[in-house]
Amino acid sequence: MSNPESFIDEVTEEVRRDKLFGYFRRYGWIGVLAVFLLVGGAAYREYQLAAKQAGSEAFGDAVLDALDRDDPAARSAALAAVEASGQRRALLGLLQSSDPETDRAAALAALTLVADDATLPASYRDLAVLRRVIVAGADLPAAERRALLEPIAQAGRPYRTLALEQLALLLVETGETDAAITALEALRQDQQATSGLRRRAGQMIVALGGKPATN
Repeated sequence: MSNPESFIDEVTEEVRRDKLFGYFRRYGWIGVLAVFLLVGGAAYREYQLAAKQAGSEAFGDAVLDALDRDDPAARSAALAAVEASGQRRALLGLLQSSDPETDRAAALAALTLVADDATLPASYRDLAVLRRVIVAGADLPAAERRALLEPIAQAGRPYRTLALEQLALLLVETGETDAAITALEALRQDQQATSGLRRRAGQMIVALGGKPATN
């Protein structure tokens, strides 16, 4: 019995082997394609990472080169000439507003572009609005500045406390001294306010004739 059984086993194994080779011949290209896709995908990802890093380095070098210019006008022109899009363009707009006394109109225009770009994160847009209000100053009516600042002063916004400080200063500007002192005292007690901001609020309260509350 052993010999016939052994022969049957060998035949069965041979049939299985033939079927396996048949599957390889018929479907082996799928495995080869999968390997190519894996290798190609990894290579493409590495290429993308390298290109992204090279782009970031080129952008950083161009910005640093522009900021190294001693002349404010040349610095602003060099920043405006840097090629960028998206968040990099927003960063350039914010940097261009760092010398408003050189070209105030250009600084305000750059900030407006950032503030109005709905594709940017709120942190960029809110900072641009805040900076625009500060740079524009009295050239923007108090009511317009208040309307720009109030949304930024809402809970959860990244520059809420800075917007609250500007709103308090608007109250001072419009002669609402008591309301300004109340707003500044609330800012002193705000846990999200930095120590510098709380200190400025206290100094302003004293300058307005008030007395900061003792904790």
